[in-house]
Amino acid sequence: MEKAINHRQLPPLKTLSGFEATARLLSFRKAAQELNLSHPAISHQILALETNLGVKLFNRKGRQMVLTAEGERFYPIARRALEELINGSEVLRRSASIKPLRIQTYISVSIRWLSHRLSRFRAAHPDIELQLISSIEEQDFDETNADIGLIFSRASPDTHLAWEPLIQPALRPVCHPSLVGNQTNLLPEEILQYPLITVTSERWQWQDWFEAAGFCASQPNSALSTDSTAIALEMAMDGEGIALLNGPFANKDLLAGRLIHPSEHCVRNLGEWGLTYRKDSQPHQNIRAFVDWILKDIAKHP
Repeated sequence: MEKAINHRQLPPLKTLSGFEATARLLSFRKAAQELNLSHPAISHQILALETNLGVKLFNRKGRQMVLTAEGERFYPIARRALEELINGSEVLRRSASIKPLRIQTYISVSIRWLSHRLSRFRAAHPDIELQLISSIEEQDFDETNADIGLIFSRASPDTHLAWEPLIQPALRPVCHPSLVGNQTNLLPEEILQYPLITVTSERWQWQDWFEAAGFCASQPNSALSTDSTAIALEMAMDGEGIALLNGPFANKDLLAGRLIHPSEHCVRNLGEWGLTYRKDSQPHQNIRAFVDWILKDIAKHP
């Protein structure tokens, strides 16, 4: 076990910078300019250090300032101490700066939306390493293991978390056009005649969709279920049933005709997609860089 440091024997640490600059430049005025302090502030630091040490560190010979013998002895000690603190601090800063920025989201969002955008982020910020942390199931932001969460929320986050809205989704059915004969205006009761694909962690979606359409289907029949929206969309594209889409995660497939909306009815105001992170981490430059980038990227590439 290491011996405890007697902190009472330490000189006032804030005076060491003033002493080092004054001893190196042999001028209160130049030291004050270098440290962006006033002349009296530097004088006060030197006096406080001399009082603590019980020795005089500087003398004047006419207009010239010179170090005393004690000052000459103390200068290399103070400089080494400051250099050690600076070097150790820089090691920690560099270590912090090269840690990957951890982005938590659902695997369906990673696969079908976020991962396709990240080449643009890397081009804009080649010095920031990203680490995607994906989960199959819907879950809250894991602030211990992630720096930013890209999540769907139906309520305001905890007060210690920041929230940046990204997407106002519309809950809407999708399927392969061959399943419904390219129909795009099926009624809710007609939708029930087809196999419905349910994501196990989002069972509420079909019930909310039917209720918002004014159709009572408290327990919609689910012919198929999976634990991932990404898999549900693949199944829908294979013509196995109708899935629900709650965000812009199949835009390419809709444009290419691999998926269609078999009904015009959609449900809004069920929640929103957004970024969340701890408010006390806002000064973190990498977090701010990612948040600012993705807001601009969505504006350019909806």
